[in-house]
Amino acid sequence: MTFPEHSVEKIGGTSMSRVRDLRDTLFIGSREGADLYHRIFVVSAFGGITNLLLEHKKTGAPGVYALFANADNDHGWLDALTRVAEAMVAAHEKVLDHPADLSAAGEFVRERIEGARSCLFDLQRLCSYGHFRLSDHMLVIRELLSGLGEAHSAFVTAALLQRAGVNARFIDLSGWRDEGEYDLDARIRTAFEGVDLSAELPIVTGYAQCSEGLMREFDRGYSEVTFSRLAALTGAREAIIHKEFHLSSADPKLVGEGAVRKLGHTNYDVADQLSNMGMEAIHPKAAKTLRQADVPLRVTNAFDPGDPGTLIDDKPADAPAVEIVTGLDVMALELFEQDMVGVKGYDAAFLEALRRHDLRIVSKTSNANTITHYVEASLKAVRRVARELERQFPSATLTVRALSIASAIGRDLSGLSVLTRGLVALADSGIEVIAAQQTSRNVDVQFMVERDQLKPAIHALHNELLPAAESAPQKRAA
Repeated sequence: MTFPEHSVEKIGGTSMSRVRDLRDTLFIGSREGADLYHRIFVVSAFGGITNLLLEHKKTGAPGVYALFANADNDHGWLDALTRVAEAMVAAHEKVLDHPADLSAAGEFVRERIEGARSCLFDLQRLCSYGHFRLSDHMLVIRELLSGLGEAHSAFVTAALLQRAGVNARFIDLSGWRDEGEYDLDARIRTAFEGVDLSAELPIVTGYAQCSEGLMREFDRGYSEVTFSRLAALTGAREAIIHKEFHLSSADPKLVGEGAVRKLGHTNYDVADQLSNMGMEAIHPKAAKTLRQADVPLRVTNAFDPGDPGTLIDDKPADAPAVEIVTGLDVMALELFEQDMVGVKGYDAAFLEALRRHDLRIVSKTSNANTITHYVEASLKAVRRVARELERQFPSATLTVRALSIASAIGRDLSGLSVLTRGLVALADSGIEVIAAQQTSRNVDVQFMVERDQLKPAIHALHNELLPAAESAPQKRAA
């Protein structure tokens, strides 16, 4: 399934909340006639909706899914589902003006919310019988609920554009009331049968129901997987992610707006390092799909449509350079065992404990008798792993410490003495470096510092490793 020269473009939830602005810039702007088309847009739910459906991404506050999973009675998740409906209506009332569009969107919300409510009630009744376990169905419920948000935003966006004279087409990959069983590729191919990209603008749900179960592996990163697979299957000229900021050399709030520069061009190696540091330009698995299909990725500021943004491809750097300085709060879990020297099994046991408790490893170091993993996790979760390892290795000493990693990243850091210069810059700023490392691949250097030293560390490293930007200051950094 391929189409003539076209792009596949993704819009995130924060940007979707300003979709009226995007109508006048990104979707239409100065385009007329055929220039409006040859594009496919994959959209996320309006900002905050997925948090209400599942759980809050940052605070963990329970949404419908979390309340249903732990329900002692129906009131919690039922009330939460009502709040979702109200939030959806409030979101599209900010977007749509025409009474007919508002009525259609309201009916769409009512039908989807009532369908989900009936489904959850039926599942509860079914699982009241001993042969059925609610836990066996929770992943399916998570996917069903999540798909509500994307379906709503795609429907509303298509209606908004149709009212503005664009031949927009709502394409629902969420599998709502679909009795067929498809894998992801088949789901996409089936949905795009008969689509004419020269005269239609597809608005596609970021969630796709498929036999693989996207949330099983990607959880809330599923929309980027749908986006990348769609770009690969359709033979896109380019895949574009529209964010509400440019990818910049650092956060201007930390280093000053006049000091940062837009990346402009980088590669997938750097994108992977950014993802590891919590600055996800794109999910690593989605990036892999694009790389294998030889589809370049562009990251743009959705509200600066005249700027080409940052191109991400497989090309090496023209010359060695640091491109971005960023950081992440981590927990350091250190295992010291005097008898470790020459004995196998310690590292494997450590990794298995982290895997079992689902802790994400950001970095690690080891020497003759010490293994340290830097993980992105809560103190509570890390302590559970520490207790398990203490039982397994009673003579070992386990230390848990809250730290941060400041990282300098670039396509090629060879010959720049980034490690040495970074250590000197941090020392000159009065910042103690607890650990530091640079791998032989020469794409990143990491400096482990105390939590309260991360911001000044990023500032010091950026000042040393990236001269004052020659380009115009950016509004926000990633």
